[in-house]
Amino acid sequence: MTKRRALLLALAVAGCASVQKSAPAAAGAPQPPVARKVPHVTQVAGDTLRDDYFWLRDKGTPEVESYLRAEAAYADAMMKPTAALRKTVYDEMLSRIQEDDSTPPVRIGTFWYYQRTEKGKQYPIVCRRAALDAPEQVILDVNALAQGKKFLGLGGWEVSDDGTQLAYSTDETGFRQYDLHVRDLRTRRDGTEKIARVDSVAWSRDGKVLFYVVEDEQEKRPYQLYRHVVGETGKDDLVYEEKDFIFVTSASHTTSEVRFFGASDPNASLVLVQPREAGHEYYVDTRGGLLYIRTNSGGRNFRLVTAPVWAPRKENWTELVPHREDVMLERVDAFRDFIALHEREGGLPQIAFLDPSTRARRRVQFPEVDYDVAPERNPEFDQKTFRVVYQSPVTPQSWMDIDAASLAQNVVKRQPVPNYDPSRYEVERVWAPAKDGTRVPVALLHKKGAPRDGTGALLLYGYGSYGIDIPDRFNSNVFSLVDRGITYAIAHIRGGGELGKKWHDQGRMTNKMNTFTDFIACAEYLIAQRFTSKDRLAIMGGSAGGLLMGAVTNMRPDLFKLVVTYVPFVDVINTMLDETLPLTVPEFEEWGNPKKPDEYRYMKRYSPYDNVTAKAYPTMLVRSSYNDSLVMYWEPAKYVAKLRSLKTDSNPLLFKINMDPAGHGGASGRYDRLKDVAYDYSFILEQLVGVQLAQQPLSEGAGRVSLD
Repeated sequence: MTKRRALLLALAVAGCASVQKSAPAAAGAPQPPVARKVPHVTQVAGDTLRDDYFWLRDKGTPEVESYLRAEAAYADAMMKPTAALRKTVYDEMLSRIQEDDSTPPVRIGTFWYYQRTEKGKQYPIVCRRAALDAPEQVILDVNALAQGKKFLGLGGWEVSDDGTQLAYSTDETGFRQYDLHVRDLRTRRDGTEKIARVDSVAWSRDGKVLFYVVEDEQEKRPYQLYRHVVGETGKDDLVYEEKDFIFVTSASHTTSEVRFFGASDPNASLVLVQPREAGHEYYVDTRGGLLYIRTNSGGRNFRLVTAPVWAPRKENWTELVPHREDVMLERVDAFRDFIALHEREGGLPQIAFLDPSTRARRRVQFPEVDYDVAPERNPEFDQKTFRVVYQSPVTPQSWMDIDAASLAQNVVKRQPVPNYDPSRYEVERVWAPAKDGTRVPVALLHKKGAPRDGTGALLLYGYGSYGIDIPDRFNSNVFSLVDRGITYAIAHIRGGGELGKKWHDQGRMTNKMNTFTDFIACAEYLIAQRFTSKDRLAIMGGSAGGLLMGAVTNMRPDLFKLVVTYVPFVDVINTMLDETLPLTVPEFEEWGNPKKPDEYRYMKRYSPYDNVTAKAYPTMLVRSSYNDSLVMYWEPAKYVAKLRSLKTDSNPLLFKINMDPAGHGGASGRYDRLKDVAYDYSFILEQLVGVQLAQQPLSEGAGRVSLD
């Protein structure tokens, strides 16, 4: 059988200071640290940008670390009254997890591969069997790799076609800088390879050569493709270098360029499909002698064309699926007998199958009003079914094989969720009118029979950037909030990808304010519809969603009771001026370039750090990781310091920063992550419900039925 393989060249396309003591507080009450102001001025686009906390960028200095540890200690001291509640919530969430579990096996070559977890162990174990009833072989125990380490991130793994070798990558700091290793699966020993800063890998067909992409040392952008002969210690051959750091495969947010060569000839020259053009994105799969190309050359939502392998240029393209204004073609997977299309319409994901010979298309129907479905790993070219993962806010993760010919759905496995009764909950999908009349979809999860009288608490989540669609997935943790009367909602605002590329375009660059006004409009609509009220409304977002939290909090601090924000991108101007940071240059197409006066002025209108003023703010919990490589710790640190110096209220402001190795997503171990969630949920419950009420036993019947 032929393995489907792909290699992604993923280019994402001061002074001394100290901590001052805070102003006097009530006797015995914890006191927050107050960062010293050190004037720093930047001239940009004819404007003067003043930053009193620029010194917090000095990573590793005693002054900076002292301040950050003081902030973390203050947050923990303030959270001390919730200790019992945190344990209750942690135990409750853990009770809804099947600790000994495994994923359904998937065939790759002659073996069946799967991952499993064991009770008490933080990390997954990667295994395989020669047949479904054959003895298990452990090929990678991540727990063993993590022994003695505070953090262990598994970047990915790929097995050679003959099944004798495993390439895998690991990160031990949380900085998302991965080392590549090669393991001989016959001896179960790692070779001499330890190649730094590897982003992605692919095997040659004979398994003797490994191709890998590395990141630039300074700016952390993948840019070079190397050829490595397994076992050799000499210098590897440079196959291709992307020198201008713009592209991801090679591609940016708006442009792409693809090269390929046959896996049977690892020394072959790269073939260029179509030279890069401004605003043209395309992505390629192969079937038989044809390339299947997903391209936006006919419209922003993409269409599907084919081209001969020997003549891939645009003049030889033949259209299979036309561009549609209301349907986004998100992904294409080509197999021997069918083409799988992953589409999005009306804000919901869809799966359709295309018959290459007749060009007939048929879409799969799913039963719930709100759900998520996504392709799973489908590595074999010759297969009759297409595996997806289906779920909804009330339906646990379900691995499903869909027959491409009959569309029959076979649930291979549904994630076991102990102590969970789906009949107790209800999912709604509503459309909130935005400021300009645009209808914005909002998903809601709450207990059946929840009152609609404005007395209920509600947690509203948002993101709205990069054209990323936020899926309405199952999250067993959130029921610890829902069971206590809190409605959980997701606002699918512009800037995301829920309604196609135009939805993204209407929330980026000089349309970015739509993202923030959409979120505010969703909150106001939910209040008007009496799902909640201002004094019982919490909001949450992370990374670019943290930018959202900061912007809407500056714009409408009166609208929210509390804000929880993770690794927030809040110092927009300073970050986008620093082209040494990994994400800055590729993201000029998302936010703009502040060196351009018009774009600078627009960005400055919403940049959270630059718009903090002397006024009352909601209660806030800000989270970060010292080793985050995507949103540097100093952004939330500076933001919190400035808030402390200017806000006029007495509402709690907590900055919980993880000084141990941790990444953009926090801790790496599953139990450690659960403790972090319990911390955050206890903060929310303390503010919206009250610690004493939240500690009371849940109503009879809550979480008593197991769904297998």
